[in-house]
Amino acid sequence: MKHKEAQPSTIKHDQAQVAVTISAIVITRNEEEHIGACLESLSWADELVVLDSLSADRTVEMARSVTPNVHQRPFDTFPRQRNAALDLATGQWAFFLDADERATPELGREVRAVIETGSHSGYWVPRCNLILGKWMRHTGWWPDYQLKLFRCDSGRFDERKLIHEVPVVEGTCGRLENPITHYNYRRMGEIFSRQDFYSTFEAEALFRRGVRARPRNFVLQPYREFVRRYITWEGYRDGFHGLFLSLVMAWYNLVTYKKLARLGRGGVRAG
Repeated sequence: MKHKEAQPSTIKHDQAQVAVTISAIVITRNEEEHIGACLESLSWADELVVLDSLSADRTVEMARSVTPNVHQRPFDTFPRQRNAALDLATGQWAFFLDADERATPELGREVRAVIETGSHSGYWVPRCNLILGKWMRHTGWWPDYQLKLFRCDSGRFDERKLIHEVPVVEGTCGRLENPITHYNYRRMGEIFSRQDFYSTFEAEALFRRGVRARPRNFVLQPYREFVRRYITWEGYRDGFHGLFLSLVMAWYNLVTYKKLARLGRGGVRAG
């Protein structure tokens, strides 16, 4: 699905007339390629909140053409950034979306329906991952449920979890049917650079939990990840993409444990 860049008049929120029930929240850093279409896809929300990590491109300018609720904060960790953004929201419910993700009007209608009639404090949303132009139906990337929607007074991100953060929600959580679309890795180089970035935080998280790298980890962890992705999660059914991404995730585990070993020798920590 193609999304045109949002224009200043695309989304209008008159908070004097409309009570803020749903705050759509996006955290950003150098996302000028995505931010316009992302915010446009959230036009069904009552409020848009953007928290930027000191972008060097036109992200802030483009976001402010859509919503006045654009703020900046230096990045330290993902959960702290998300909690800071959550503190800026005024709605009863928070819906988090990353800049390279898109919501749909159908999802917006479903969100409104469940918060009006549902009894849960949060909701998991399926995510359709497009990687190198292909919808990944296997390899662990579908249905890839994400806890995107929760009551602001019932959820908070655990700041001890440095990566792949999930909000901790008081109460039960249900599941929605309509997916979000994730433009996850459009270029091959982006896959390696981002996974290398994530591996730093993953190694730090393991180190904080008392995990230490052992010689066998450098073989067994990558092997187990490849088997999980390619065999258990049927990555072979995604063809070349499944094989390639299974190998990438095995490499990610190897890099993570190499960084964990460096931390064990007194190396630089992620923060």
